Amino acid sequence: MSEIRLAAEARTEFGKGAARRARRAGLVPGVVYGHGLAPVHLNLPSHALMMALKTPNALLVVPIEGKDEYVLPKAVQREAIRRSIEHVDLLLVKRGEKVTVEIPVHAEGELAPGGNLLEHVLNALPIEAEATHLPESVTVSVEGLEAGASILAKDIELPKGTTLAVDGETVVLQVIGAQAAEATEDEAAEATEA
Repeated sequence: MSEIRLAAEARTEFGKGAARRARRAGLVPGVVYGHGLAPVHLNLPSHALMMALKTPNALLVVPIEGKDEYVLPKAVQREAIRRSIEHVDLLLVKRGEKVTVEIPVHAEGELAPGGNLLEHVLNALPIEAEATHLPESVTVSVEGLEAGASILAKDIELPKGTTLAVDGETVVLQVIGAQAAEATEDEAAEATEA
């Protein structure tokens, strides 16, 4: 994963009014914390931040006290209707440090014939990896799986340097058989009586 550089400026004003002024100026209020560092309050460029956050677990580089630091998005608050970013919490990370994140699980291939459905029990798989080498996602083949088949976390091939942060027996994907749409005679009789 490549790192994304964002311009940031220290935030000296706090409160609702200051946050609104920053948003009108095209900035998003944020805070960086971690590694025993006192929380650092920043204003980040709104459009650049929105584009960076389209990548899951984006590794961002922001200037803090004149030095470029690596940060990961921890919590993003969005406006309810327009979905614009209102505030972001960033976690300070160091090169070589192991972090636990969730990566999206993508399924590829066709299920066995018969109207089976694929259920994503986990949409994102918790993993542990080096902060500067986080995978964007993991792809799982479901080619030819029959109803009742499951793919466990331990069955998923992870990129090198990545380990599971969840029990290996956890079901990630499962195939569900097609449900019969025919009503029994009793159900049909009850429907006509009502």
